Amino acid sequence: MSRLAGRFQQLAQRGRKALIPYVVAGDPGLDVTVPLMHRMVDCGADIIELGVPFSDPMSEGPVLQLGHERALANGTTLRRVLELVREFRQRDADTPVLLMGYANPVVHMGYAAFADAASAAGVDALLTVDIPPEEVAPVNAELQRVGMDNIFLVAPTTPDARIRRITATASGFIYYVSLKGVTGAGHLDVADVAHHLGQIRAHSQLPVAVGFGIRDAASAAAVAAVADGVVVGSALVNAMAKAIEAGGDHEAAMAAAIALVAAIRQGIDGAAS
Repeated sequence: MSRLAGRFQQLAQRGRKALIPYVVAGDPGLDVTVPLMHRMVDCGADIIELGVPFSDPMSEGPVLQLGHERALANGTTLRRVLELVREFRQRDADTPVLLMGYANPVVHMGYAAFADAASAAGVDALLTVDIPPEEVAPVNAELQRVGMDNIFLVAPTTPDARIRRITATASGFIYYVSLKGVTGAGHLDVADVAHHLGQIRAHSQLPVAVGFGIRDAASAAAVAAVADGVVVGSALVNAMAKAIEAGGDHEAAMAAAIALVAAIRQGIDGAAS
């Protein structure tokens, strides 16, 4: 059993929903990422999602686009992200780490080389926004070879036949995008989310985590009532950026992110109790 599958199994046995914070590796600084990962785990994160910065993050809204730009300006590359995960693993051998990014850096490294390097660093799963299920077989073969999960997105507009195809290919969990459009956009309709999660669960027994549109404890609690996990990203990246804009240092940025993670953890646990 993968570390990711094991974590969801443990959570289900305890009646607990997964909190999955997303941050862009290297934003607001390379010195922030690993300490922030540890602090997020300490205040209730169950799985860490690390964004691999890319020059054209097409599915991200303005907040995360700026996070990618800052991370790239700080010299963050895919290989540097793997080094950060390796550093995180020196103290934490249990928390699953998911890399979310785009195909280009992985293709450039080579699927086999990436799988070997990521597995050696302690990465548990990969989500590539722009590799569709029709083209995923080569990378899937390499990920499966080293025991890594491949995570897929399902959107509100995904037709039932395509959901069936995605769920047949995915492992670890299914990531449901709760809103049409890019990250950080729109209004969260929990009834609509619940409807679409029912469609997904008709085809798969994998856990389903919901992201896009989770901003605070209230929105996290609402989603936790119907999902197996809650992903929060734009709100965290924005909280750190605002702290820096207000004159704070990297410590202040981390404190802002941790306060939000702790509040969201409390909201999720309240919904599950």
